[in-house]
Amino acid sequence: MEGKTDVKEAAVEITELNAIQEPAVRVWKLILLLTALFVVTFFLTGVLWALTSWSEITTDELLWHLKMSMKGADPDLVAEFILITVGSATLVTGGACLLMLMLRRRDRKLERRTFRILRFTTVGALVFTLAAAWFGFGVGTFLWNHFHPSSFIEEEYVDPGMVEITFPEKKRNLIFIYMESMEITFMDAKSGGAFAENVIPELTGLAKENEDFSAAGDRVNGGVSLPGTIWTMGAIFGTTSGLPLKTPLKRNGMSASEDFFPGVLTLGDLLQREGYQNRLIMGSDAVFGGCQLYYETHGDFTVHDYEYAKASGRVPEDYHVWWGYEDEKLFSYAKEELAELAAGDRPFQLVLQTMDTHRPDGLRCNQCEETFDNRYANVMNCSSRRVKEFVDWAKEQDFYENTTIVITGDHPTMDEDFCENVPESYQRKTFFCVINPAVTRKDGSKQREYATLDLFPTTLAALGVRIEGDRLGLGTNLFSDRETLLEKYGTDRLGEELERRSELMERMFNGEYKSPGAE
Repeated sequence: MEGKTDVKEAAVEITELNAIQEPAVRVWKLILLLTALFVVTFFLTGVLWALTSWSEITTDELLWHLKMSMKGADPDLVAEFILITVGSATLVTGGACLLMLMLRRRDRKLERRTFRILRFTTVGALVFTLAAAWFGFGVGTFLWNHFHPSSFIEEEYVDPGMVEITFPEKKRNLIFIYMESMEITFMDAKSGGAFAENVIPELTGLAKENEDFSAAGDRVNGGVSLPGTIWTMGAIFGTTSGLPLKTPLKRNGMSASEDFFPGVLTLGDLLQREGYQNRLIMGSDAVFGGCQLYYETHGDFTVHDYEYAKASGRVPEDYHVWWGYEDEKLFSYAKEELAELAAGDRPFQLVLQTMDTHRPDGLRCNQCEETFDNRYANVMNCSSRRVKEFVDWAKEQDFYENTTIVITGDHPTMDEDFCENVPESYQRKTFFCVINPAVTRKDGSKQREYATLDLFPTTLAALGVRIEGDRLGLGTNLFSDRETLLEKYGTDRLGEELERRSELMERMFNGEYKSPGAE
């Protein structure tokens, strides 16, 4: 028996020895695999993070931010992205490395088998990542649209420098408020929304009491966000130029970080030309997304952002909440800015950009009430009350009689789960209303179907400006009876055309197009 046992033990020892003496995976191959595994895991978790964090994110938006500086992005979001991507990649790669080192010492045959499994897994993860990005970000649609250009924008675009635009002798002031992610969707069904309970009753009241271009009745109307206008910078560009923010794959000598569609006339340009003092106030860093560049090169805006607030002593140098400082402070500072602007001898435009309602779930400030079970709903409700309070304050000021206030949501919310119960058949629209316009619309009983692109000429008309043909950019003056492109073509057709490559937009982006009215 002892002899048989010795033979078995010897056989086991020989087997183990053979396993150890199996040729080891070459070090350079292992390093290459682990590097590939780290990179693939990083991008896989990044893609999944983006797709689960935002309800809709497009290739146009991704390309735009890749061309622009990421300075000014919310540090909490950046930290979350780094933690998830770098953390996951480090854990996966580190675990694989330890496993391979253990097997190298104990069982090289199993080491080589595990190496093949890891190689197959890495390739599979790469394929899955590419597929998720391809379909999730609409890369396939983007490429198809790129290689199938359309002349639609070129045919429909009305250059502000080629039509007669007449300002009134006494120019009106303009307060333009962009409300982050604000939709009429958040109202109850009776008011035109899609929620069981109205989350923004104060804004609902403002829309009903003022001009929102709805039909007679209690249902509020809003603007449709078309491709190229569904993120903040796209929305700002669209509402002030009447154009979608389209990012070409190639450029000829120009960089988005150096200039911002030079040669295109925008709302800021037209007001500046008429002697307006343009000013922007926002609680985040205006550099992010090209915001500061756009305002400074189209209207010579004075930009008072988060960095200005620190430099001027409005907030301490180390102060940072959310994206910079809260909307509570924003509206307080706006009152100070308005007092200063109104004391001058020039007409003015003050643009405000709120941020508390940014995803995910918004910033709950000390004025938020626990009215709803959902945190984001409470933040939206707080923003609604704050804007109503600001409008009420403005109405009591001496400058109000000659001032028009425009309030708009910049784009539909990107919060992934806030609108998960909204039916797909419901057309989500941004909030929009005009307070104290200089004109009334020709048919106040008709509901207008409009896009946020129509805000460009509509805002000018609200200031008493006469526009030859009642169209600018791709937008239509909603106070007129002129048909909007949305009314003419419908949402689907118009959206499809704006997604396709436009040679005119490429020339604009590259600085190869100059409006006859541009300096």
